Amino acid sequence: MLTVKIFTVNFFHENTYILYDDTKEAVVIDCGCYTLDEEKEFSKFIETMELKLKYNLCTHLHLDHILGNAFILNTYGLSPHAHRAEVEKIPNPSEQAHSLRISLRPREVKVETDLRGGSVIKFGKTELRCILVPGHSPGSLAFYNEQFHYLFSGDALFSGGIGRTDLWAGSEELLIAAIKGKLLCLPDETIVYPGHGTQTTIFGEKNYNPYL
Repeated sequence: MLTVKIFTVNFFHENTYILYDDTKEAVVIDCGCYTLDEEKEFSKFIETMELKLKYNLCTHLHLDHILGNAFILNTYGLSPHAHRAEVEKIPNPSEQAHSLRISLRPREVKVETDLRGGSVIKFGKTELRCILVPGHSPGSLAFYNEQFHYLFSGDALFSGGIGRTDLWAGSEELLIAAIKGKLLCLPDETIVYPGHGTQTTIFGEKNYNPYL
C-alpha cells in the first residue's frame, strides 16, 4: 500500500507530500517547510513512522515549493531533484523573492537536474513516473504512480483550475496542451494531489474544469 501524508505549509498554503509504503522507504515531494515549527512537525512524522527518506523530489522550482530544500539537505542529506529547464530558466530563490517583492531570505542548495519526462523513481516497492507538463514553469513535472493511480501534479493542475502562466517562461497554451495530452489521458479514477488546495480526480477535471 502506498500512503500519502500531506503537510500544508508556509504562507503560500503549499502542499508538501510524504509518500511511503510498507517497507518504510519514503520520498518527499515539494518540501515547502519554512518555519521551525513546520520543520519539527515534518521530522516528528518521519521519526514516529520510522521512515527512511530516500529522495527529495521537486515538481518545479518556484519559491513556495522549495523553501524546505535546505532543511531536507541538512537534516537527511538529500539534495533536491528537478528537471534541468527549471534551473536553466528560473531565477534562484533569492532573485525570485526580490522579483515578487517578498521579504524572504531563502536558503539555497544545489539542485540535481537528472529528472526527465519518462524518468522512473523507485523506493521500497513503489515506482513514480515523471511526466513533463511545461507551461506553469518550463520544466514542470508531475509524478504518477500507476499501481494506485496517484498523480502529484505540482502547480500544473488544480481542482477546478490550472497553474498561473505569467511567471518565468510560462505559457498558457503550452500548459493546457500538456494537461490535455499527458494528464487527462490517465485513468478517470486517478487521484490528483495538487501543489495547493484540495485533491481531485482526472474524471472531475476532464468533465468540469472550466479551463479544459
